[in-house]
Amino acid sequence: MTHLLTMSLEGIVPEEGAPAPDRVLSGDPKFRTWNLEKRDGLYAGVWEATPGKWRILYDEWEYCRILEGRSVITSTDGISVDVGPGDGFILRPGFEGTWEVIETTRKEYVIRL
Repeated sequence: MTHLLTMSLEGIVPEEGAPAPDRVLSGDPKFRTWNLEKRDGLYAGVWEATPGKWRILYDEWEYCRILEGRSVITSTDGISVDVGPGDGFILRPGFEGTWEVIETTRKEYVIRL
């Protein structure tokens, strides 16, 4: 095993998914996830979503950096953040709100359970 992992998607088949139907507020969002690391409660990779809006609730800690597209993340207290290429942010456990993909969005992520 090497101790260096690049964020290359070459040769990795993405997992296909979508938000649970009862969480979708608009559109028909679809996900693709390239999991590059899964071990000891740590997950890292690349995630992509097509336009739509759904409710989110985080039980985990997640760092994200947007690679492509535009999204709006809104907390239940009404604070909205527009994110696009180059933007990085952390969603902490307990975050509740919505994620709205305006333009197909791709992000790198690191999740810690």
